[in-house]
Amino acid sequence: MQFSQILGQEHLKNHLMTSASSGRIPHAQLFVGPEGSGTLAAAIAYAQFVLCKNVGNENSGGNESCNLKFEHFQHPDMHFVYPTVTTDDVKKSPKSLDFLLEWREFLKNNPYGSLFDWYQILGVKNKQGEIRVEDAKEILKALALKSFEGGYKVMIIWMADKLNVEASNKILKLLEEPEPMTVFILISEHEEDILQTIRSRCQVLQFNAIPEKIIADTLVAKENMVPRDALRLARQAQGNFNKALHLLHEDGEDTPFEEWFVQWVRAAFRAKGNASAINDLISWSETIAGLGRETQKKFLNFCIDIFRQALLLNYQASPLVYFEPKVDKFKLENFAPFVNDKNISEIFAELSDAIYHIERNGNAKIILTDLSIKLTRLIHKK
Repeated sequence: MQFSQILGQEHLKNHLMTSASSGRIPHAQLFVGPEGSGTLAAAIAYAQFVLCKNVGNENSGGNESCNLKFEHFQHPDMHFVYPTVTTDDVKKSPKSLDFLLEWREFLKNNPYGSLFDWYQILGVKNKQGEIRVEDAKEILKALALKSFEGGYKVMIIWMADKLNVEASNKILKLLEEPEPMTVFILISEHEEDILQTIRSRCQVLQFNAIPEKIIADTLVAKENMVPRDALRLARQAQGNFNKALHLLHEDGEDTPFEEWFVQWVRAAFRAKGNASAINDLISWSETIAGLGRETQKKFLNFCIDIFRQALLLNYQASPLVYFEPKVDKFKLENFAPFVNDKNISEIFAELSDAIYHIERNGNAKIILTDLSIKLTRLIHKK
């Protein structure tokens, strides 16, 4: 993975290459950006630039053998840590090394892949991934050894906000007293969830969503899309290249999410003064509660996005509306009048609270039933 393969982020790529070429390599950096913005891909490209000494031109200097190792993500001085869960094969104390083959396959398929995509590979079901102290111990072991090729060692911690407390404390000690010639690259979509003392010891780089034109041009060049269709899809992706690929191949989660959302709001509309519709809401809550917690959280975030889109449409901000419903007879323009300044804040608050409680292992059926009953009141609020 080289910088030339990273979509957009030109100012960050130039900064990273310039600082590395001049020998100014911070011992700890935090790459922060939304899903699909390329933070992980950029971290790998930076590691390759540093470890292969690709100063100036990325392919110059006789570093072909080093660059080749990165094609398979197998350079011995590049290490990865990422969230894991217990599985049928790893029943206790899972750590990143237990899933190294799956991780490399994940990177080969799509280095812009999301945390949810990774969890699907792991088969999280009702579990929630995290980075445990076992990973922190493996980091200590890896960095205590000399580098294989006599230069830097790079440790990439993907989704660093998933570090649990014990692991965070061990990582903090490493950042406070770093080993010589060691580079930490932490990656996160939620910077505020990382321990403040860890954040304060990292140089923070903020990644932006990828511009629509760059996504569209990439889809035309690499996926042979018609330019008009590529631009429409890029607009729907909202700067998320991973989402663009899912939309292209129609294997994303948005289609069932949309169906669940429409079922939910239709039942909420019917429930006013209709006792039988309450049973529909309870049945819906049971269905969603039967899904894994990560799916539940992602679905509720999807609901927040749709309510936001409806609000924008209600207040004539049509150029900002990208959502195109696929469910039969559901039109956003008909739904939009019911989302306004009288209820939007409460709707957002209730959805956010539901995500919070599900993340903390609350009873999903109770949480979703309570949310559904509240929605019946809020959706009719004028």
